[in-house]
Order: sequence, then C-alpha cells, then structure tokens
Amino acid sequence: MSRLHVFDLDGTLIHGSAAAVEIARQLGLEAETGELEREFAAGRLTPSQFAERAVALWTDLTEAQVAAAFAGAPWLAGIEEVWAAIRARGERVAVISLSPAFFVRRLLDWGADAAHGSQWPAVPFRERVDPAGILDASAKVRITDTLCARYGLGRADCVAYGDSMSDAELFKVVPVSVAVNADHHVRDVATHAYLGTDLREAHALVAAA
Repeated sequence: MSRLHVFDLDGTLIHGSAAAVEIARQLGLEAETGELEREFAAGRLTPSQFAERAVALWTDLTEAQVAAAFAGAPWLAGIEEVWAAIRARGERVAVISLSPAFFVRRLLDWGADAAHGSQWPAVPFRERVDPAGILDASAKVRITDTLCARYGLGRADCVAYGDSMSDAELFKVVPVSVAVNADHHVRDVATHAYLGTDLREAHALVAAA
C-alpha cells in the first residue's frame, strides 16, 4: 500500500524559523519582517495581507538572496535521507506551505514529488500580489486531496507533519500525523509528537507505528 507524506515548511522542516525570516535576514530587514510575522501569528493579518506587506517591504529582493536564504536556513537533519527512503518504498512526498512558492519549490531538488506554496510575484518584485494565489490553512487540505487523486490515494493513505495552527485542519482529516516542535494547535490533535532537530527521528515515529 502506498502513502502520501505531507510536510509543512516553516517551523517544521525549518527548525525554529521560516522562509520569510530567512529571506529578511538576507535583506537586513529582520525587525520589520518579524513584526509582520507576529501580526500574522496573532491573527491581525491574513495570509494575503502578509504577502502584500512583505512584497512592499522586500523591494530589493534578488534571486541570489533567495538562494542564500534557502541555503542558510536551519533545516532539520536527514530530510533528503528520509524522503529517499519514503520514495524507495513506493510512497510519495509533498511539501505544502503558505510561504512563497519560489522558495518552497526548491525542495523538489531534495526529492519531494510535489512542492506547493503561495503564488507571490516573481523576483525581483515588479507586480502586485494576487490574493487568489495566496494559500491558507484550508488550502493544505484541498491540495492534499488533489495530490491524492493524482496518485490514486485517499486521505486514509496520508501522513501529515506540521507545527502550528495552519496544519491543524489537515491533521484533523488524516489518520496519522506528527507534531514537529509544535504548538498546542497541532499537538492536541496529532497522533505523534516530536521535539528535536532530526527528521529521521520524527519519521521513525511513523515507521514504528
């Protein structure tokens, strides 16, 4: 039997940080972007409002800085090894994140079968954000269903990995989930919980079940 393993990005694959934080560090705009992150976490900004304000703030962002942000992020250890093992069993790997797709898609090179993020304007930013392309928590369920249909699977064949409120809806509709360094929004609904910095250890909770 095949399965689809769905991974969140910010706070899950990236330990204690997020794509936006790492990009802001490259631009020297940590404080300003940090304030946006806090407003978003508090529910005072929608995902599209966050994207609009970040695009207005990151006017000088370049592809080289995006690459540097990706390379310098505090990734969990063992990501490529875990994904290779999953795919060797004939199972699938997907990353679904509210972060910019231009950052998320770089994980295809690490072995993900699919990588979905919000559709921000191309870098360098010359266009406005289209709110219709910005993902929210419900999009994680919708995209998972689309991927299941593509791979001939159902929700019962899915494993979800996440850390925060944006993952809670997905955790509630799949049978197996791993809260990775998570807050109570997903810890309370997860079937497994992991604290640490190695994806191999988190994945072992699923393999041992």
